[in-house]
Amino acid sequence: MILRLLERLEESLIALLLASMTLVTFGQVVARYGFNYSFSWAFELTTFIFGALIFLGLSWGVRINAHIGVDALVKHLPPVPARVVAAIACVLCLVYTVLGFYGSWIYVDKMYMIGVYAQDVPVPRWVTITVLPVGFALLFLRFSVVLVDILRGRRRQMVGDEAEDAMKYASDDQSAIEQGNA
Repeated sequence: MILRLLERLEESLIALLLASMTLVTFGQVVARYGFNYSFSWAFELTTFIFGALIFLGLSWGVRINAHIGVDALVKHLPPVPARVVAAIACVLCLVYTVLGFYGSWIYVDKMYMIGVYAQDVPVPRWVTITVLPVGFALLFLRFSVVLVDILRGRRRQMVGDEAEDAMKYASDDQSAIEQGNA
């Protein structure tokens, strides 16, 4: 229940950030080329929003199996060794997210203590970079879910199978073409 709520919140926030970035950029283009005026804060704001999209999108990509991976060796292993390799890879990803969270937490704390403000947007810099530890925490959560699925036998590999997905979508496209010609 809580995980589903978190997923909806994550997707809504990503959609809101993407729409905001698009609107700010569109407004900047209209102001610049239509009225020969430029918002001094637009570039910095879109940069912050884009960074937030990246760090929130990392965990979303893990959730929907959108990240690519090198799985040529794992695909040729029997099921149990493939799951062991995937579990080891997932544990390494969890270690990476813990290190990323720790480092980003220190960075946010230093920016808070220093009291630096963003250059063009009137907010403290630590507010704009808080997405770093939040993103790593969400990524940790997603990799934890993947590891549990691997250990329970629900998954054999950590990432999606790009070739299988491509064949599935190609067959869906071909079916649609054939139905359209009938």
